Amino acid sequence: MGEDDDYTKDGTVDHQGNPANKKITGTWRACPFILGNECCERLAYYGMSSNLVRYFKHRLNQSSATATKNNQDWSGTCYITPLIGAFLADAYLGRYWTIAIFSIIYVIGMTFLTLTASVPGLKPTCHGENCHATDAQSAAFFVALYLIALGTGGIKPCVSSYGADQFDDADEAEKKHKSSFFNWFYFSINIGALIASSVLVYIQDNVGWGWGFGIPAVTMAIAVISFFSGTRLYRNQKPGGSPLTRLCQVVVASIRKYRVEVPADKSLLYENADAESNITGSRKLDHTKDFSFFDKAAVETQSDQIKGSIDKWRLCTVTQVEELKAIIRLLPIWATGIIFSTVYSQMSNLFVLQGERMDTHVGNSSFKIPPASLSIFDTLSVIVWVPIYDRIIVPVARKFTGHKNGLTQLQRMGIGLFISILSMVSAAVLELIRLRIVRRHNYYELDEMPLTIFWQVPQYFLIGCAEVFTFIGQLEFFYEQAPDAMRSLCSALALTTVALGNYLSSLLVTIVTSISTRNGSLGWIPDNLNGGHVHYFFWLLTVLSALNLLVFVLVAKWYTYKRPVGTLR
Repeated sequence: MGEDDDYTKDGTVDHQGNPANKKITGTWRACPFILGNECCERLAYYGMSSNLVRYFKHRLNQSSATATKNNQDWSGTCYITPLIGAFLADAYLGRYWTIAIFSIIYVIGMTFLTLTASVPGLKPTCHGENCHATDAQSAAFFVALYLIALGTGGIKPCVSSYGADQFDDADEAEKKHKSSFFNWFYFSINIGALIASSVLVYIQDNVGWGWGFGIPAVTMAIAVISFFSGTRLYRNQKPGGSPLTRLCQVVVASIRKYRVEVPADKSLLYENADAESNITGSRKLDHTKDFSFFDKAAVETQSDQIKGSIDKWRLCTVTQVEELKAIIRLLPIWATGIIFSTVYSQMSNLFVLQGERMDTHVGNSSFKIPPASLSIFDTLSVIVWVPIYDRIIVPVARKFTGHKNGLTQLQRMGIGLFISILSMVSAAVLELIRLRIVRRHNYYELDEMPLTIFWQVPQYFLIGCAEVFTFIGQLEFFYEQAPDAMRSLCSALALTTVALGNYLSSLLVTIVTSISTRNGSLGWIPDNLNGGHVHYFFWLLTVLSALNLLVFVLVAKWYTYKRPVGTLR
């Protein structure tokens, strides 16, 4: 054996840029630090965001519709900024330094947010339950919020991909563990969310918002420490340069050669002669038949060279062309995730406002459960279903399907989309029953009607079950189907469905409010939901989700999986 036999041949390096030694880096030995970082970061995020709609409403004195809209706009931004972090990670910084830098920005934002809720002059002035925030105080709060949105943009698209990077696709033993990593990655997210939706939400409602935001800030600092603690054990993929430039080169080269005929023998298409791809950190990809127009970019002509070197805007390798094809194939699957995310966003918005109007007492005691804490049942559902899926469903399904993961990623996502429909049906039926009781007993002005908030548990539990199938399947699918040098970008692309889901929900609320409040009507979503029709909104999402599932099934049948050269499948 030579001295380099312990090193990977897939471009992985340690944090100093040297080849990563497989015996001492990567695999599960590196993952606890990554999972610990994610658990603490998610605790910080959900500890702040789960109850945020109530801060808007009761501290910044905003209406229900405005509070819901602002909350969804901010949540949406948190899932758009990952495009920034992902681009920097794939093109220049690598995932390690992107996570490190943006985590520090995150901590600064959390610290400032804590100050806006605890320092006199920065926090809103309250007299009992009546609060008033000046324009400057509101502005400071929003600056802190969007600084956090920027910070999370460098973490969200990179952490899951970075964890998966610790397992080598060319090693059969390691590859088998990658699918389990995504399950346990999402499990760690929900351990953090469990603490956030129970302990931290209670602290915010009963102790104070200063402590309620301060604890997540400290937790985020712990997340940073956890991440840096594993530095010597990580395997890092080298950044491959701007992925957007490579995609544009294929498009431009194809258009320039629109009259060129693609040879019947695809082996004649241009590819790097070496065993490795000419894209740093990327394996070669086999040619696929669809989107054949872009194959023109890989057809060699006499004008493709400038002074002896290849003009990359006229001639691209097959692997580069297949990168673009892979992204195009992902887009229809990506689009079907938007409606699911719209449904998911209701947990921190209309579910919370619905719960506010129900009996929040626990039994006959005086203890009241914060409405936002009901999301704990979503978290518990995920914590229950992840090991069930990983240890029971996968082995059983494998016997029937013969697939190494039991279900394909697309099958898994489709099941989750179906379960999300049931969640909306559950929410709509509960609201319909609640409003009938309100009308029958004239409870319109009651802050809390005598119907226990725990009737919301089924809708939360169903969303948690849907998450295990759809969101985890989506994480794994976008990582596996992404070109090697574009994995952060594709993870960010998956996350943008959450952003667009929030924006779509915000848009639907705006449209519904505008239409339903004509002629002086209270509308579907008034400040006092006892006089509204929130169940109409839930039925609307049910119909949209059913149509979305139909589209997903059609798209999934059409999908062509990418084929890395010489990779185990």
